[in-house]
Amino acid sequence: MTREAARAAVLHAAGWGDAAMTPLAGDASARRYLRLTRADGARAVLMDADPATGEDVRPFRRVAAFLRGAGLSAPEVYAADDAAGFLLLEDLGDALVAREATARPGAEPALYAAAGETLAALQRHAPPADWPIATPERLAQAVAPLFTHYAPGLAPAHRDATEAALRDALEALPAEAPVPVLRDFHAENLVWLPERAGPARLGLLDFQDAVAGHPAYDLASLTRDARRDVSAEAAEAALAAWLAATGRARAETEAALALLAVQRNLRILGIFARLAGAGKPRYLALMPRVWRQLRADLAHPAAAGVARALADLPAPRSAA
Repeated sequence: MTREAARAAVLHAAGWGDAAMTPLAGDASARRYLRLTRADGARAVLMDADPATGEDVRPFRRVAAFLRGAGLSAPEVYAADDAAGFLLLEDLGDALVAREATARPGAEPALYAAAGETLAALQRHAPPADWPIATPERLAQAVAPLFTHYAPGLAPAHRDATEAALRDALEALPAEAPVPVLRDFHAENLVWLPERAGPARLGLLDFQDAVAGHPAYDLASLTRDARRDVSAEAAEAALAAWLAATGRARAETEAALALLAVQRNLRILGIFARLAGAGKPRYLALMPRVWRQLRADLAHPAAAGVARALADLPAPRSAA
């Protein structure tokens, strides 16, 4: 059976066989998304995640069920074919926080404050016991794409020194019980749903790689966005809302934010370089922003050891 025939069979069984289909913007993965619109105006989204490309829809379904059980706005799964790699999902609409903040700059701080509150609400729930734990060791090892794809000319000693410095710095942070970490909690994966109440006002997307980890990780993802410039006012609004909802200390949080943002942006530089080399050059245009954020966070005293280890890391222009 062809992929198109398998898709048609899934849609027919779910009662969406006659729906019109419109492609939606995808992400950095091999997944594809189609918006379905029936004659009666009902809408849904089809995730096409071909197992032949290494995709697996089951993690998305499991995390979505956890998030909805926590009272948050993950898409409802209407129908699933795990073997074929199709999910029929609730359509949360087009009001991405990234679009709303660009169209209404004055609303950006309030949107980010709402995101901080939603993140705090998520973290009141313990992560499932079978979720991987993002330990300092694993976070340090996860920057490997930086040396494989972004700066392959650096000697292996640079990679070893960077991973050791990052691991040591993360281990030096105050101990924290792991919380649910969605990993890509940023404005292009958040949908503004003002008709809903409380933390459910933010629709959640792209969370299938969730892990258990440090409470500041998703806050770093939100405020150090690789795809858009987050205003200082919006970043502060998110941080302040999260601190108020969690009761955490600002100084400790800012140190953790800097370190986790360094880890995240080192990995992102490597992944963007890999994607650019695989025929997606648009990711090159995002690298200067990631670099600026990286340099700013490396200046935090908590990241001093990592900064020394990365002294020879080239800027994006020379790396490209």
